[in-house]
Amino acid sequence: MSVLDTPVGGARGRDGTSGGEGLVPVFVRLKLTLLRNGLRQSAGRKAAYIISIVFTLLIAASQLLGLILMRGHAHVGALVVLLTGVLAVGWAVMPLFFPSGDETLDPSRLVMLPLRPRPLIAALLAASLVGVGPLFTLCLAVGSVFAVAHGAAGAVFAAVAAPLTLLLCVALTRAMATANTRLLTSRKGRDLAVLSGLVIAVGLQVVNFGAQRLGQAGGLSALEPAADVVRWLPPASAVGAVDSASRGSYGQAAVQLLLSVAALFALLWLWQRSLTKLMTAPDGSTFAAGPVRAKSGRSGSRLSALLPAGRTGPVMERSLRYIARDPKTKAAWVTALAIGLIVPLFNALQGVGSVYFSCFAAGMLGIQMYNQFGQDTSAFWMVAQTISSTRDAYLELRARALALLLITLPYTIVVTAATAAVLGDWGSLPDAMGLSLALLGAMLATGAVASAKFPYSIPQDGAFKSVAPGQAGLAWISIVGGMVSAAVLCAPVITVTIWLHAADLEQWLWLLLPAGAVYGALISWAGLRFAAPRTANRLPEILAAVSKG
Repeated sequence: MSVLDTPVGGARGRDGTSGGEGLVPVFVRLKLTLLRNGLRQSAGRKAAYIISIVFTLLIAASQLLGLILMRGHAHVGALVVLLTGVLAVGWAVMPLFFPSGDETLDPSRLVMLPLRPRPLIAALLAASLVGVGPLFTLCLAVGSVFAVAHGAAGAVFAAVAAPLTLLLCVALTRAMATANTRLLTSRKGRDLAVLSGLVIAVGLQVVNFGAQRLGQAGGLSALEPAADVVRWLPPASAVGAVDSASRGSYGQAAVQLLLSVAALFALLWLWQRSLTKLMTAPDGSTFAAGPVRAKSGRSGSRLSALLPAGRTGPVMERSLRYIARDPKTKAAWVTALAIGLIVPLFNALQGVGSVYFSCFAAGMLGIQMYNQFGQDTSAFWMVAQTISSTRDAYLELRARALALLLITLPYTIVVTAATAAVLGDWGSLPDAMGLSLALLGAMLATGAVASAKFPYSIPQDGAFKSVAPGQAGLAWISIVGGMVSAAVLCAPVITVTIWLHAADLEQWLWLLLPAGAVYGALISWAGLRFAAPRTANRLPEILAAVSKG
């Protein structure tokens, strides 16, 4: 039986069965078919697919075993409640950042089929329980309730809490996906998916920071204040109910379990409402186009008025617009800005950092100078038409570098000063600032040369594809080789810094600030001069490379 042959929800088939009951096995088979098709790909994709599944299952098994072994620990209740809360947050944000990870998350594919929302929800919910993610969640839920369940009352509550937690997580992600379907299929949604790398990077730093603080605080007892709040929030309240019942607080356990049950029904109601609206209300693409109002162009004119005249201003404005509008460029910049701030400050907050860690910020933003022409993709041919001499190439590269400096220079100064403030080490601020500025100049220089010598294309069709097929080697040489070259170019400033510290001449370290600034400016100027003739002479090769894929 196909989906089209299924009776509409609410109606009865010839056999008297409800249409909703008939949809459930159809959608479960559909989900199994999608999972099976993941194995019918190329050898490389099949291997990656299998490895990801095995890796996820190993993590799930290890977490289940670890929670079982922690049974009886004094503070295991706080741990499992917080784990469940973090798991729920992951399920909530997953469809926002990975909308293409599960094709069944897009209910707009079913709009043209004769299906009603209520039976469709039952079928989608059943299909959502099939997969690696639900299995991972079930393992964590079972381990969590087993770790805190004691006595007959605890076992009874645990038997309800584990499947209830799984259903809540799945309903949460479905409700979020349905409510944001049109956003996720729009350009803004694709921008949001591209930024998922930033969320992962920030999340890893937060987890690392929390783990270190937890170790310093003396164990799991430090989790109790946060767990006292989270245990009343579904679905963590379901796990908290098992802990409360095991301790004899049956009234509290019943309230916590009812909170999760009420949250499940509320999510199902919101899901049905969003699904009804999605399947019946037209989107903006179906309305007749109204009169288009001419743009005044005031924002562009204001920006242009602040930039230099001649070729430099328009090129800088184009680069800044790439940062603001192009999804790939925007994601790279936002990720670099966030990580460049998090690494030095989080280490400083942990008391294990140094002011010199602020050089990481300059390095992260300096990478944005690499592959300057790749972000133009095939549109680079219009830029190439304006380059007829070495001077034109120099002005083009210099304008792109100046656009980067509008952001990177104040950012580097702020991050270095903030790191020194957190550490209370103002004495090291001048030499750390000088090193950062020298590194930034060296990155601009090597980035300009790498853009001319090793250009590569940036695909626009995939959120996580940053290099066209067959050009990974070029990207590796461009970025890694350029970073090594930048470190070599900074060697004089690094050597002087080490020598002043070793010779106990700290009173002269302040000279490194102006020296590093001047050195960075000179080395970037030299790099642009060196890259200009190579750019002018290699325009056909650059155009072919950035247009690939």
